[in-house]
Amino acid sequence: MKNHTFHLWFPNIFGFKGGIQVYSAFFLQAIQNIDPQSQYDIFLKHDVNTSSEIPYLPHTRFHFSGAISSKLRTSSFAYKIISQGFLQQPDLIISTHLNFALAAYWLKRFRNIPYWIVAHGIEAWDIKNTGLKNALYHADLILAVSSYTRKRLILEQQLDPNKVVIIPNTFDIHRFIPQEKPEYLLEKYKLTKEQPVILTVSRLVEVKRFKGYDQILKAIPLIRQVIPDIHYLIVGKGNDSKRIEESILKMQLQDYVTLVGFVADEQLCDYYNLCDLFAMPGKREGFGIVYLEALACGKPVLAGNQDGSVDALCHGELGALINPDDIDEIAQTIIQILKRNYPNPLMYEPEMLRQKVIDSFGFTSFQKTLANYLESHFRSHLKLDTKSS
Repeated sequence: MKNHTFHLWFPNIFGFKGGIQVYSAFFLQAIQNIDPQSQYDIFLKHDVNTSSEIPYLPHTRFHFSGAISSKLRTSSFAYKIISQGFLQQPDLIISTHLNFALAAYWLKRFRNIPYWIVAHGIEAWDIKNTGLKNALYHADLILAVSSYTRKRLILEQQLDPNKVVIIPNTFDIHRFIPQEKPEYLLEKYKLTKEQPVILTVSRLVEVKRFKGYDQILKAIPLIRQVIPDIHYLIVGKGNDSKRIEESILKMQLQDYVTLVGFVADEQLCDYYNLCDLFAMPGKREGFGIVYLEALACGKPVLAGNQDGSVDALCHGELGALINPDDIDEIAQTIIQILKRNYPNPLMYEPEMLRQKVIDSFGFTSFQKTLANYLESHFRSHLKLDTKSS
């Protein structure tokens, strides 16, 4: 591939580590590995500076909008990406958030700049905005993180299936590895090594209640009838924490459930290794990087069967998929897994489980898939340029 000029539009990648942010950081690393001689201009809506946590090439240029007041930030960011697009006319624009697609559409219309859009989950489903629908229709490629999101986009927006491809989430295989239950966490939460622990890791905000932690809370009394010493840890923070605390007290589960709060990234692997089951039976998940992280630590995983979680668990090959609205099914499946009776022996083979998730979703696979689409894109555009000349 010859040298190119890329404009990459990210909401943010430094600091906050949500699903889109993690995907964007891996995307930046992968594309620069594939094409290290090209020029990269990175436009970040919410960041104010870089961090050594995320690798990038020395000649990469960052454009920050995070220091601008929240009221003016969206318009300022839009002006920046459009004006710089007009001036520099990059070879390809790639946005990892759907909301930036309209700006890309106008740059394609007036400057003939091709653009790709990454579609994650809820933001890509049931789109009604006419401008956004039009921007999706004219995108050169849409990268969906799951087959679930891809199918919904194609059906709901009547898109050309050849223009909607899948590049699933990935994870850091070096950070998440199987280990013994950490002693300091056993002591902190007054747990024994033999005590069965369920774990959920999620932002605890009102709009994320679909993650399924409420369902597990309702299932705990049923689980305790068979596993009386069960303990449930919920890792995360947000404006829904107080309501969850009140639910725990109302259900008299304070001895069996711990609302952990915020956990630093460097400690997250320890929490995965503390648990015997990672469970997040949601129903509006675009994919779920946390499933991959738990699997990489060799832990059995339970997820919902109605969204992108199905992709993360390879349609049940890597874990248990259940009806997220069925409390009894959630409880019985958790019991079955913890009693080591679930009919998927892979869930009880930590090293094999880890290798399977690496083979399917490791960074090497992510980068290879991206490289194939980039090569195909520039090869097709080279043919078009040749014909036009």
